[in-house]
Amino acid sequence: MTVRGLPMTVPLAGLPGRVRIHEVGARDGLQNEKTTVPTDVKAEFVHRLAEAGLTTIEATSFVHPKWVPQLADAEQLFPLLSGLPVELPVLVPNERGLDRALALGATRVAVFASATESFAKANLNRTVDESLAMFHPVVERARAGGVHVRGYLSMCFGDPWEGAVPVPQVVRVCRALIDMGCDELSLGDTIGVATPGHVEELLVALGEEGIPVSALGVHFHDTYGQALANTLAALRHGVTTVDASAGGLGGCPFAKSATGNLATEDLVWMLTGLGIDTGVDLGRLVATSVWMAGRLGRPSPSRTVRALSHEDAEGQEGREAHKEQ
Repeated sequence: MTVRGLPMTVPLAGLPGRVRIHEVGARDGLQNEKTTVPTDVKAEFVHRLAEAGLTTIEATSFVHPKWVPQLADAEQLFPLLSGLPVELPVLVPNERGLDRALALGATRVAVFASATESFAKANLNRTVDESLAMFHPVVERARAGGVHVRGYLSMCFGDPWEGAVPVPQVVRVCRALIDMGCDELSLGDTIGVATPGHVEELLVALGEEGIPVSALGVHFHDTYGQALANTLAALRHGVTTVDASAGGLGGCPFAKSATGNLATEDLVWMLTGLGIDTGVDLGRLVATSVWMAGRLGRPSPSRTVRALSHEDAEGQEGREAHKEQ
């Protein structure tokens, strides 16, 4: 599934030489599925993603099954991934979730905060400050045990109930997450409304607050077709960690306007063309997303997956026609 040496590599000045892709397809990508994905299929999905060269693959979430029933099999799934030579972060909403994750040997966990009161209420049934207070002992205990902690921050660029989110409001919560001990932050455009200037403004403000760009990742949704443009803006600012979901799977069960994540294949295509190393084998990744699309019973929304799998299908048809002649 390659297209005659394309994309051609044409670097742009001022961009990083390597980007770490934080793959969220197995967690964020599957959590909103209407039908239950079998545990063995999830495990194979993660194994295939690892074989494609992804080194950070978010595996699951230790939330109460009532809230995210699609991930109710976390205890059954995580042991099936042991031995993989990749990082396997998991989400933990509270100390109980942390206990479950640590009992299975998790070495990277994530908490998920909100920049807005409306989403904090919808997602966690708490105010922003109450949710931060809940995370504090989680982060403290994880760090004390040598566990890496990521802080997700949703609604950094817009909220479906509140509209525009002031940059200082986002910076305040970022500062709180860093101060409580988070190793890195993922800035979430949960409903996909960001544009490149807005991305730049937030990153500048975070730098002025003393939060190093090395501690930041970006998590864009492609609701308005802006995810790649926003990613490029972040790369120009020095961000080197980008969240993406294989095949463009995912959304958010608590924000109906949150459509699919940035597709990992679309991201890899752009980064390859820019001469930025990811370590990902695009052909294997596309094949994995085609395989998962088959398990879900619908085509992948990723444009790169569609383009390359179509190219591969046309090539197969041509080979079959040649045999018949």
